[in-house]
Amino acid sequence: MAISAVQVKELRDKTGAGMMNCKKALTEADGNFEKAIEILRKKGASVAAKRAERDANEGIVKTKVSDDGKFGVILEVNCETDFVAKSDDFVNFAEFVLNAIVSEKPADVEALKSLTFDGKVVNDELTNITGKIGEKIEISRFQLEEGDDLALVDYIHHGAKLGVLVKAENVGNVDYSVLSSVLKDVAMQAAAMKPRFLSVSEVPNEVIEKEKEIYKEVAKKEGKPDHILDKIADGRLNKFYQEVCLLKQAYIKENAKTIADVIAEFNKANSSEVKLTAFFRYHLSDENK
Repeated sequence: MAISAVQVKELRDKTGAGMMNCKKALTEADGNFEKAIEILRKKGASVAAKRAERDANEGIVKTKVSDDGKFGVILEVNCETDFVAKSDDFVNFAEFVLNAIVSEKPADVEALKSLTFDGKVVNDELTNITGKIGEKIEISRFQLEEGDDLALVDYIHHGAKLGVLVKAENVGNVDYSVLSSVLKDVAMQAAAMKPRFLSVSEVPNEVIEKEKEIYKEVAKKEGKPDHILDKIADGRLNKFYQEVCLLKQAYIKENAKTIADVIAEFNKANSSEVKLTAFFRYHLSDENK
């Protein structure tokens, strides 16, 4: 059966698949439109299965925060190559996923995949784009935050491979436009200085003990006496906290201050009690996602 260009275009408009794939699907389906769609979907599922074991280390980080700062999302979607990460198809898919999260507020990635947004099932769209692009595509992670007494600010670094979402609570009646400028600096700090924790209280005991063990071993090899090893370890641990805890990091715009100092100064100037309570730093190279 001869397949017309009009049929091919109609199928392409409906599915987003490539022209040649649409023509092959229509030919295989003897011009049956619905059967051709099914063939294309099966092709996508087949490609997804073949690519399942591949590494998807490239991709994009996207964020969205409401105008009043009461709602925010950070999302990471991955693919195999930087070339695909910059393609319109991939970027549009990531935007579709972000909008689905904003609209439907799923609890986790699995719930996200199963929901329907704008008349489309997210997992079906994931399968379709995998088949169309021919690479492993993965919705890696997302974080959604919302509430009445909080302020959220986002930051996306150039290239969209690194993004940060910062959350402050107990904001009361503080002007969001004023607070957001401070929190934007904090978000940029988190992007640049790679903190692992917000505060010392968040550092797990096993991490602390491991660090102390390393410091004592190094001090011992340096010839320090045993009775001062713990004191040396504690001193070096404080330096460790200044590196990995956001609130204890030196402020990149003014090294004499810490991030905790910046928040304290803001509160003093605005008669407020704002607390920085969380940050979410997504980087494509993160090992622990």
